Amino acid sequence: MLEEKNVLHYPFTLGDLQLPNRVLMGPLTRSRSKQPGDIPWDLNASYYAQRAGAGLILGEATQVSPQGKGYAFTPGIYSDDQVEGWRKVTTAVHDAGGRIYAQLWHVGRISRPELQPAGQQPVAPSAIKPLGAQTFIDEKSGMLEVLEPRALSTEEIPNVVEQFRQGAINAQRAGFDGVEIHGANGYLIDQFIRSKSNQRTDEYGGSIANRLRFPLMVVDAVVDVWGIERTGIRVSPMGTFNDMHDDDPAATYGAFAKELNSRGIAFIEVVEDSFQGNASNGRPEAVIKAIRENFKGTYIANGNYSAEEAQQRIDSGLCDLVTFGRLFISNPDLPQRFREGAPLNDFDEGTFYRGDERGYTDYPALD
Repeated sequence: MLEEKNVLHYPFTLGDLQLPNRVLMGPLTRSRSKQPGDIPWDLNASYYAQRAGAGLILGEATQVSPQGKGYAFTPGIYSDDQVEGWRKVTTAVHDAGGRIYAQLWHVGRISRPELQPAGQQPVAPSAIKPLGAQTFIDEKSGMLEVLEPRALSTEEIPNVVEQFRQGAINAQRAGFDGVEIHGANGYLIDQFIRSKSNQRTDEYGGSIANRLRFPLMVVDAVVDVWGIERTGIRVSPMGTFNDMHDDDPAATYGAFAKELNSRGIAFIEVVEDSFQGNASNGRPEAVIKAIRENFKGTYIANGNYSAEEAQQRIDSGLCDLVTFGRLFISNPDLPQRFREGAPLNDFDEGTFYRGDERGYTDYPALD
């Protein structure tokens, strides 16, 4: 049993939001929105309400526009029906005593024409096909290879920023407590940040400062809606998912952290492994150090943590909070289980994406 002195069970002030514990639920794509329309509904409300004991729920990746969609059955936050659907979710979480942030998402090149408005080509910083990347368009087709995207013109980029701004406004309408910008895992913001996927020659590419220009425009637009206290961002400096790489991640993310710090946003959530718990090479301590030295707000760690390791990392000052993903899928009452030292339910990877209540709302709680 973890002792009560375990800092995981201490309250924490994130921005101006009071959290009862430091066991956060990370953003988890589960592909169970109502169709047609990619609308959150009662099943999603039940799922999130079951997990309201988290210090904070970071909601699943949610597309800010039809152009931002990359996978079938994932939710959006650009239509009135989607906003009303998310209101069901936030109300259920609040009624259960919880707190929930929306995660604002644009997939960029990780899509296909079948998922895009009028069958258009997906967009990206540069017309570079991500090798090995796949996406899901329907039950019949299964996983399909991602094709070469179209490079956004310089003139188009402010419109994409506006998509994030409107997503932030809609998140307020839906009753969320704040927002996290999805800047990780090989999606559009990440594609602009990193050198392999961004080979532009205009003011949005080349130098680190130029590659950070679009991401920072998005941050500024979202802060304009929510304020610094209720805005955060997720990044994955060492992520390889979706064919991602950066030539100097410590320099890139140190610079990004410095810019974010100057804006005063509440937190950075850092995916510290390559993707989905792959920490076989250890955590990127040099990159973590570069971020910590340049960002004085809250550092949230993500990356297949156990309760014991999370406590050790917080105690050592390497992070402030920790997000848990797969453990929250199978353990809706994860903070209670950590506190009591109770056994953890095993998760079923076969039910992670798509489907019904099986592997979604039917995992048992202790009580």
